[in-house]
Amino acid sequence: MRLPAEPGLDELGDGIGAAATVLRANAGAAGLDAPVPTCPGWTVRDLVAHVGVVHRYATRVVSGGRPDVTEAPAAADDDLLGWFDDGATALLQALADAPDDLDAPVFLENAPAPRRYWVRRQCHETSVHAVDALAARLGRAPRPEETWLRPALALDGVDELLRGFVPRPTSTTVQVPRPTTVLVRPIAAAPSRDDQTGRMPVRWVVRARQDAPTDVEVQTADDAAWCEDVVADHVLEAPAVELYLRLWGRATPVGADAADGPDGAARWWTEHVEVRP
Repeated sequence: MRLPAEPGLDELGDGIGAAATVLRANAGAAGLDAPVPTCPGWTVRDLVAHVGVVHRYATRVVSGGRPDVTEAPAAADDDLLGWFDDGATALLQALADAPDDLDAPVFLENAPAPRRYWVRRQCHETSVHAVDALAARLGRAPRPEETWLRPALALDGVDELLRGFVPRPTSTTVQVPRPTTVLVRPIAAAPSRDDQTGRMPVRWVVRARQDAPTDVEVQTADDAAWCEDVVADHVLEAPAVELYLRLWGRATPVGADAADGPDGAARWWTEHVEVRP
């Protein structure tokens, strides 16, 4: 199913370039030994090395080569950011050169065609970790307005996470004591005069069960189900960029006493859902 205002390949490719630039700049400003608050136990050095390896892995897959998942940066610390730049440049070139009918493996649920899949996956892989680099420079998780992320790309990333990662047991652990339904609903950062709710024409219904894959349904305003009320145990409602950060675990943690409303839903997500990209 297509999202409203779904980003095209060019926009996703631009997203990779923008995120790589943000990651590199903030990594350099923070320093390679700086801790990464949003990735406990990691330093900026670990972060840069990880993303550089992933970029090279994706480049080999898209180019038809045999990926080496054990490849590690050979560059010394003073060359590590240059090594990262080289990998990002090679990735962008490989994705630009890939044919529309690219024959390559994909590993997420509800995946689009391989070329779009790999451009999209690397856009959000790089974007999420660029947020980590920003967090390393700030010393805390960034607020949505402190990021460069745009709502259209953020919505696409929310969709990839919810429909691609969450239903896949090898990528996500969902532990619930009882069947639980969560409604994820993006809202506009500034509601319009005609719609003070600010709700956007897309929502996701996440149905988590014990000992079974999580079911995730996306609904848009064109669907018959759109007019039906969703009975949910939790409603996670926020502007697109905030949802992106929250669902990926890159937002400021909510208080331990949050029980109701969006904060309660955010706390539930943090406590019960673990995504492993």
